[in-house]
Amino acid sequence: MTGFIGRHNELALLDKRLQRVTASGTGAAVAVRGRRQVGKSRLVQEFCDRADVPYMYSTATKGASPVEAVSSFLTDLRESALPVDQELVSLTASGSWPDAFRILASVIPTSPCVVVLDEVPWLAEQDGLFDGALQTAWDRLLSSRPVLLLLLGSDLHMMERLTAYDRPFFGRADNLVLGPLNPADTGAALGLEGADAIDAHLVSGGLPGVLRTWTHGTPALEFLRAECADPAAALFSVPEAALSAEFPSPDASRRVLEAVGAGDRTRANIAATAGNRDGALPSGALTPLLHRLAEEKHVLSVDEPLSVKAGRPALYRVADSNLRLYLGVLRVAHEQARRGRPEAGIRVVERRWTAWRGRAVEPLVRESLELAAVAGSLPWPDVGVVGGWWNRQFDPEIDLVGADRAPVAMRLFFAGSIKWLAGQFDAHDLGALRGSAAQIPGFDPAACGLIVVSLSGIAAEVDSSLLDLAWTPKDIVEAWRA
Repeated sequence: MTGFIGRHNELALLDKRLQRVTASGTGAAVAVRGRRQVGKSRLVQEFCDRADVPYMYSTATKGASPVEAVSSFLTDLRESALPVDQELVSLTASGSWPDAFRILASVIPTSPCVVVLDEVPWLAEQDGLFDGALQTAWDRLLSSRPVLLLLLGSDLHMMERLTAYDRPFFGRADNLVLGPLNPADTGAALGLEGADAIDAHLVSGGLPGVLRTWTHGTPALEFLRAECADPAAALFSVPEAALSAEFPSPDASRRVLEAVGAGDRTRANIAATAGNRDGALPSGALTPLLHRLAEEKHVLSVDEPLSVKAGRPALYRVADSNLRLYLGVLRVAHEQARRGRPEAGIRVVERRWTAWRGRAVEPLVRESLELAAVAGSLPWPDVGVVGGWWNRQFDPEIDLVGADRAPVAMRLFFAGSIKWLAGQFDAHDLGALRGSAAQIPGFDPAACGLIVVSLSGIAAEVDSSLLDLAWTPKDIVEAWRA
């Protein structure tokens, strides 16, 4: 991948804030958060390059002392385009953020400018007074000046806390959550369409850190085969670095995450796998760990059965498909590559690829259908959420359910099947879907529709009049085009 792809909405949002600064002559702040390698720094750098105003960009160093952090900040300020006279920026670092922010305020020009602080959670981690010093400097020195302050961070929980109601910077910054590139942008970046674009998105997680090493026009499985021969490939290093940064110690949280990544979806299975020789992880220990991983770290997603009645069990999955692939498939291949046996790693990938892809595509299909519903592209304009349904025995397990709300709906609109394995959706599949859909609480065959999303299309034997919607990989990608 070369050049800068996508992010039109995010760039427009930042430009709108800068225009507001220009028009008012006063400051604005935006807190930008997103997982590592999602492209926060690249986005903001692209914005700064396009903005054509003076800017400074300072990136914190993890583990630096307060004195080192302030010294690095002042050096970045002095070397930036902000100060009219660089000699006005003293490099004598006291380790005091109030002093550093006063120096910043003294050299800010009277014309609009941008100040970027990258990896803000590390600054707060190094110095407990940083948040308060930032708030004081903003209120007294910076907010009245024409400056756009951008605060970046990869620790999602700490970035959320930065602007939380009980923190000093509450109410002072807008929040921009930067997600991965979507399937349409991923395909455009790599010159891939349809199923190939979807495969590339699932493998990379839409992370620019992986996509920049992807040869243009290369299908996913071919890319995987080539990268498995390189133990230092970004395909391995990006998810491994994310694991090391978020979970540096092999503690219970890491064991729970790895259990989910290996394919355990229910609480009982996760507890058994994440336990030890004394038995499964107790419920009292598992519950807070799952809450932390899902609600604070945002590394897990929780899926609940969608119908007009509350259902169980909830199912867990790794939210980032690239990390999910690493934990479920690529970590074994990585170990083989390190041992100089890439062929063995490639065989593991090829053996597990089809089954992994069939499961990994499900949340993407659901999200794509939700986007299409919002855009008015579905026959049911009142669809608000798309999920799945299952009972305690997982018999049946319905891939797609469209409803007005979740997890307990007032009304269902459709049920459907995702056929992503080899072969077309055939008459047998249709019969199974019709029989299974009738078991969903609230599904009325006379009022609700049936839909199919198929990798290989619909077999000629299927009576198309019995289906209200049939999607191909191309339709999934099209749902993401602005």
